[in-house]
Order: sequence, then C-alpha cells, then structure tokens
Amino acid sequence: MPRRQVTAVEDRFLFRDRADAGRQLADRVAMLDLQKPLVLALPRGGVPVAVEIAQVLRAPLDLLLVRKLGLPWQPELAVGAVLDGDAPRMVINADIAQHAHMNEADIRRIAEAQLEEIAHRRRMWLDQRAHVPIEGRSAILVDDGIATGASVRAALDAVKARKAARTVLAVPVVADFVAEALRAACDEAVFLATPQDLASVGMYYRDFHQLRDDEVKRMLSQAWDTLPAQ
Repeated sequence: MPRRQVTAVEDRFLFRDRADAGRQLADRVAMLDLQKPLVLALPRGGVPVAVEIAQVLRAPLDLLLVRKLGLPWQPELAVGAVLDGDAPRMVINADIAQHAHMNEADIRRIAEAQLEEIAHRRRMWLDQRAHVPIEGRSAILVDDGIATGASVRAALDAVKARKAARTVLAVPVVADFVAEALRAACDEAVFLATPQDLASVGMYYRDFHQLRDDEVKRMLSQAWDTLPAQ
C-alpha cells in the first residue's frame, strides 16, 4: 500500500487519540501475517498504541525502555541511546560524538544516569514482571509518532541484537525525511502518514495529552490481564 503524505493544512487531525491510532495501525499490521508476534511499546506514548495492536494480534505485550543520551551542553542533540535489558545496550551516534569530541568513556558517564532512570521506570511500570524473550519472534516496535528517529533507530538495533526473527516498526505518523532511513533499518515498516512538515507529533492528534505514570501502569495491567504472557 502506498504511503500517505499529508500536510498539517489539509489534514489537521488524523487520529482522535493514541488508541484510535493503534486500532488503525492494528488493521495494517494484521495483514502481515506475522509468526510468533511480540508487541514492544516505547513508553510512555507508545503504550496505548501498542495495547490496541496486541489485542488485535492476541500477542504478548512488553516495554522496550530506551533513553536518549543528550550532549551535556545541548540535551536535545542525541550522541547516542541506552536500552534496558539483562545486558543494557548502548548505541553511539559516531558522527555527533566525533563532532563533539566525546569518546566512549565520556558517553558511558552520561549513560549511567539514564540507566538509573530506566531502572526506576522499570520498577514503576513493570514491578517484578520479567521481559518476554525476543529471540525467534516477530518483534513489533510501536511508538505514537517519530519526528527525528534517533531513539527508535537505537531500539531497532537492540531488537535485532536480541535475535528477533523479524523486526517490524509500526508508528502512526513519521516525518517524511526519516521514514526511508527507518524502513531500511527494519524488515517491515507500517506508517499511516509521512508528513513533510512534521513540526510536532501532537498536531496530528485531537487528544495528545501527556500520559501520567499511573495511566501507563493501569493500561499495562489491564492489557496483561487479557493478553498471552509469552
């Protein structure tokens, strides 16, 4: 199916909320006929989207916790990312690291604080719940939108490193200039819209409120009550 290019002028709101976006995505993902699907949400925003996909596929749902490693003097510019797991994985943006004159030891010092935040969020949202093994499964990585893609690229690398049989990226709205690179980084990409002027992801949602931690935990608990564990 050809990708849909939109502008904010012609289509102000594509989705009522994240759940609506998830239902629309789920219809497309279901057409892929994936074997042993596992839905991986990037919190917070990816959780309500992923819940809808997991319900349609009747697939296990898990979180992939990733934190951007911003430069100390320019936090919004990612020199890399660090991801949760039995063996946490760090991905470095070599071009930015070189330009910023930062070596791996410098970046690891930045990563330490982010790993502490990941551990805090894992306790808060997952409690003692173990991660679902990725190896051998069709891993579907889900977020509510992508403007730059730095953290998502790192997450895809981590999923591949954990030996997923197939990597799928499912996101409602993705900036056009990063869409092609993300397609090349996975086996299958499902995007509902790729606007050329994506100033912010929220402008394509009627309701794009900041999700609270208790909302995320409630959504996950309700989903886990009805979804397969493995």
